[in-house]
Parts: sequence; structure tokens; C-alpha cells
Amino acid sequence: MSVADTALARLDAVEARLRALAESSPPSGALTGADPSTGERWDQGQVWAHLAEFIPYWIAQSQPIVEAHASGEPVHFGRTKSDPERVGTIERDRREPVAVLWSDTRDDIAALRVFLTALTPAQWDAVGLHPTLGVMSISEIVEEFLVGHLEQHAEQLEALGAS
Repeated sequence: MSVADTALARLDAVEARLRALAESSPPSGALTGADPSTGERWDQGQVWAHLAEFIPYWIAQSQPIVEAHASGEPVHFGRTKSDPERVGTIERDRREPVAVLWSDTRDDIAALRVFLTALTPAQWDAVGLHPTLGVMSISEIVEEFLVGHLEQHAEQLEALGAS
């Protein structure tokens, strides 16, 4: 199985998990476990607001990396968890109905599927330079910020439901 096939299979699986989670409600007041780096705990609305905002951001950040692949030079990309736009969007949207945020996330997952499908095998090795994580390949970006990140948040929402 290719890197793309594996990522797409994982994307399909996490999309199904998120679809089911969008139809359930965790107990009122339930919070995620503490983020290892910040200690921050989120409610369901914050998790869904983040899901609805990060996919288009990271696709847009990955495009220049893919386009510059032939140069072999890492392209600067990314943000940190304290980025004001990220924090502001999550805070603004956390009270939106889950159905609205799931709809946005579902559309973004479809766009991610298109992005991943279009990558050539060589483009998975294109590299960018993140401000704190350093040099990362598209394969690592997909793991850290896209497919792997969706899986992490699905796990958070599942844990909220089990609270």
C-alpha cells in the first residue's frame, strides 16, 4: 500500500468516526484530558471549532511546499498553538451547533482527500520548515497536522462521550 493509499484509508476511517461523534453528545461540562504541552482542556465545542478550522489552514500551508519541491529548499510554513487567528477562530466558533461544524469539517475532509490524491509519490517527500518543529516532509505534515491530527481529536471526542 502506498503512502497516499494509507493516508486515504485512515482519512476514510476517521471521517466515519467523526460522523458518528457528530450525532452524539458528551455529558454537559465534559472536558478533554490536558494537552501535554499546555495543560489546556477543551469542551466539545472547542474541539469541533478546531476541527472546522485547521484542515483548510494546513492544506494552504502545504501547497507552497509541494510547489517548491523541485528546488529542494524547505519552505517556511505553519503556526504555533498560540497563533491569535487560530485561538480567535476556536473561541468564536465554539458555540456553533456541532451539526454546522461537522458540515464544515466534512467539506474540508473532502478537500483534503482531493489534496492527498493529487500528490505524486515524490511530492510526499517535499519539505517545509516549521517555526518550532523544524524541517518536515509533506508526509510528516499530513501525520502531524492533518490525518493524524484528525485522529487525535476523534479520540478526544470519544473520550468526552465516555465521561
